[in-house]
Amino acid sequence: MESITKYRQTPETLRRMIERAYGEGLVPVGDDFAVELGHGWFNVAYLLRLADGRQVVLKIAPPPEVEVMTYEVDALAGEVAAIRLIEQRTSVPVPHVDHYDPTCELIEAPWFVMTCVPGANLGEVGEGWAPERVAAATRQLGTLNAELNRIVGEGFGRFGRTLRSGWREAFTEIVEDVLVDGERRGVDLGWSYEEVRAAFAEHAASLEAVTEPRFVEWDLWPSNAMVVDDRITGIIDHERAFWADPILEAGFVAASGATAWMDGDAYLAGYGREALTEEELVRRRLYNLHLFLIMVIETYYRGHTTTDQLDLAKPLLDKAMAELGHTKS
Repeated sequence: MESITKYRQTPETLRRMIERAYGEGLVPVGDDFAVELGHGWFNVAYLLRLADGRQVVLKIAPPPEVEVMTYEVDALAGEVAAIRLIEQRTSVPVPHVDHYDPTCELIEAPWFVMTCVPGANLGEVGEGWAPERVAAATRQLGTLNAELNRIVGEGFGRFGRTLRSGWREAFTEIVEDVLVDGERRGVDLGWSYEEVRAAFAEHAASLEAVTEPRFVEWDLWPSNAMVVDDRITGIIDHERAFWADPILEAGFVAASGATAWMDGDAYLAGYGREALTEEELVRRRLYNLHLFLIMVIETYYRGHTTTDQLDLAKPLLDKAMAELGHTKS
């Protein structure tokens, strides 16, 4: 996916970054050592071949002159913290962070290098699989996600930010950040911002049922899992992690009936739980609204060259509003 947030570098600069991370002896020669990985939508990522033949992945934050959404500020630092936490606290396979450089000395943005997870991207290869094979992989995804959600935090909110003691307060701030981002760019939601705020406020009391902050990936779609011989070998892209309500996870979008982007029944089976309760569905509808707001608003920040995402997201936003009792006259 093309985006103006991708801070691409020349081979010469990439070699300097390798030298800083691994030492002069592992700097490759020639210009064929780096391949841009194209499936990400935010940070640029490169597959690098070191002088000893080893492959690693470099990830770079957006350039400083590009405005990002409020929740995306310092996302790279959050990802590094999330990877390290997962590695320390779970058996979920993730890359190892070899080097993290937030100094902005070599380039004008933070960056880090991590080990390369073996395998193929589940979101890509799964498109050609039989449904039962996809379901088996999705069950694995649910099982791994449940393990991640067992990590308990000290407060609610995003990694690297001030945490809140209550989930209602934290999520209200998170949604408001998204809406202010939209207002700043004059984004047409198809709804007034007052209507969206009203829909959220009418159901915000449901958030008070969440009392324990859990680690939440939020972006754990099949496209962020790698597989070898139908076995998930690693989870990638951790930049959007929260301390939050586990029902916020991507797998519960499908389980709530909002989209068919994942096999919701298989995900729940792997996760080890039943369908969402009515109380949980109310919260999930708020989370759907949050997700689809981001999908609409971020297109104005990313500089997308097509309207594909916007055309997909606007009807989903309308559906989310309808599920919260708001329909267009």
